[in-house]
Amino acid sequence: MGRNKSGATRALAALTKFENLPNVLTLLRIAAIPVVVWLLYYPSPRAAVTAFLVFFVASLTDFFDGYIARRYGLTTPLGQLLDPLADKLLVVSALLMLALMDRTPTIPSWLLVVIIGRELATPSLLAQEILNARPYAFLDDAPAEERRTLAVQQRRFMDPKSAAEIGRLDPAAIERVRREAWPEAQTPDELHDALVVLGFLTAVEGERGPLTQRHDSLAHGWPEQLGRLGRDRRATVFTTAAGERLWVAAERLQALQQLCPGARLEPPIRAIAAEEGGDPETALREIIRSRLEGLGPVSASRLAAPLGLQAAAIERALLSLQQEGFVIQGRFTTETTAESEWCERGLLARIHRYTLKQLRNEIEPVTPADFMRFLFHWQGLDEPGEGEGGLARTLGQLEGLNLPAACWEDDVLPARVQPYSRAELDGLCGAGQIVWLRLQVPAPGKEPKRRAPAVRSTPIAFIARARLAHWRAFTPLLPAGELLLSGAARTVYDGLRAWGASFFEELLAETGLLRMQLEEALGELAAWGLVTCDSFRGLRELILPQRLQRRRHAPRERIAAAGRWSLLRPAAAGEADALSHAEHIARVLLRRYGVVFRRLLERESGLPSWRELLYAYRRLEARGELRGGRFVQGFPGEQYALPEAVSALREIRNRARQGDLVTLSAADPLNLTGIVTPGRRVGPQPGHRLLYRDGVPIAVSAQREITLLATVDPREEWHIRNALLRKPHPSAWHPPPRLPV
Repeated sequence: MGRNKSGATRALAALTKFENLPNVLTLLRIAAIPVVVWLLYYPSPRAAVTAFLVFFVASLTDFFDGYIARRYGLTTPLGQLLDPLADKLLVVSALLMLALMDRTPTIPSWLLVVIIGRELATPSLLAQEILNARPYAFLDDAPAEERRTLAVQQRRFMDPKSAAEIGRLDPAAIERVRREAWPEAQTPDELHDALVVLGFLTAVEGERGPLTQRHDSLAHGWPEQLGRLGRDRRATVFTTAAGERLWVAAERLQALQQLCPGARLEPPIRAIAAEEGGDPETALREIIRSRLEGLGPVSASRLAAPLGLQAAAIERALLSLQQEGFVIQGRFTTETTAESEWCERGLLARIHRYTLKQLRNEIEPVTPADFMRFLFHWQGLDEPGEGEGGLARTLGQLEGLNLPAACWEDDVLPARVQPYSRAELDGLCGAGQIVWLRLQVPAPGKEPKRRAPAVRSTPIAFIARARLAHWRAFTPLLPAGELLLSGAARTVYDGLRAWGASFFEELLAETGLLRMQLEEALGELAAWGLVTCDSFRGLRELILPQRLQRRRHAPRERIAAAGRWSLLRPAAAGEADALSHAEHIARVLLRRYGVVFRRLLERESGLPSWRELLYAYRRLEARGELRGGRFVQGFPGEQYALPEAVSALREIRNRARQGDLVTLSAADPLNLTGIVTPGRRVGPQPGHRLLYRDGVPIAVSAQREITLLATVDPREEWHIRNALLRKPHPSAWHPPPRLPV
């Protein structure tokens, strides 16, 4: 038994001298590629047989280089790159020669494409969806999720800068965990426990003592305590062949003697038998395990230096611990640029928690007034967008927001886009990018009632057509069979279901309704959230008051030019999982407000529950896509913000207040009086207006009557009245332009 063990050790040592043997086999496989190509090109049966033999031998090297690398821990980054590359080149070269050089090819072209296409080193985009989330991610605890999603490398679709940012940790957090993990021995017994836990201490570590600052100027007494342990035969100084002096407890001495036979002991003590001392491989693995529990992120060369061993032997032990899930490999500090580091999983999780906590503590919360100033800037009230691109960005920011139909074009959009053009909105809807609809319809009660046609106060939302399914998951389309529709509305609904999208003139001819009846029927279907139109012009004409319609010429041509009317489709079953739906809406809310917390969403409707949103934000924070912390004063619970929003908040807070006035419609989504700012709430009534000064609401107008919400100088009342009544259009009341935040 002893001879067999020593023979295996000698074989392992001999193989270690050629630690690049798997790479050599891989390079030989690459060198065999031109030989196979030349033999297949040469028209001779003997050459074909020789090509088969060369290909067969090259294929065997693929097995042996992987087996040797895994068995003896000789995996290198170069080998991980060359091995799949060699396989790819060998198979593709042979297939191409067989398909192209034979005058009567036996390999179909489609089969050649399929075989070459499947030889990928990383998963495709569809495979990534299956691996990472769809449909079963986040059903386990976090370690199980990480093991499953990281089982296949996916670096192909990640740029180097993003990959480097993912593993970046706070150096202060790393140093803090190192201090916490290092022992604080005050007595000989505590020092003995530290020696047992850490495996050993180097002489430098022992003389340095604890890592806390309070020991910098005080004698910690570890050398004297070691002397007492030596006199009691509980510990000794272990001097290796290279002259390295280690402090070792009797419980760990047998394992170290397996690694460094012939070492000198001062004083000589007897080792206590332990299972880890049975063979060198187990001894090294357990000693490295103990060292990792106290050092934090560390490189293999640093672990190997005290023992006088090669880094390759340490890496084999580390790979074994990695297979157990005990240690994680990566680059965690900036101290090393080329060599990977290793860290015990529990310590790394603690470093990650401290890093997140540090990021949150760096943020100083702003006052509600400053937050309102930030929102005015974030939604472009101080620097409106321009053209169709600016309108598209604004609609994306306000996606899924339910506002009175007339307020969109009278107040909300002109306040954010200048000059605002109705034709640009119709163009976005007509191009299929944006769809308007009544997203959330009150469910009919026990006694269903007919719904009046759409009017100016009917809540309407704009949603990107490609993202409508995400919102339908939380605001499903009501079945038409359960609704009490009028006869004309039922006729139009059945016609649209039978004929598909139809123009207004086609519906007139097919249904046989009068023009006024058809308009009322379309308005009723729009009020139920069942139909939409190619452009917003269709709804614009339906909600136009009758007295204004009579003043205009050719009304038939105006509504006929709105485009086709069509039924809205329910969400397809199984189109995506609930997590992706909630995550999309969570991202939309971040785009809308920059900072999100529960109180801020009180005016929103058709959203997932706060619990679902909270899970989505926690996942996004773990990925580094947003920041968590306390951003706005006076609001309990968790708050999350985009990184660019944090910078803008800091800039707004540092900017001096200059008495800027901002006028808003009471139906504007930024009417957060009584929600973010203190005081009574102002209802979202069309025609009512609010006036803010430096983010604080100071007055509200309703039916040309002004109510002051804050104490103002009597000399300013005329300016307030002028801002609210004489120039009611929001596009005229933007603050003077400032430099971008």
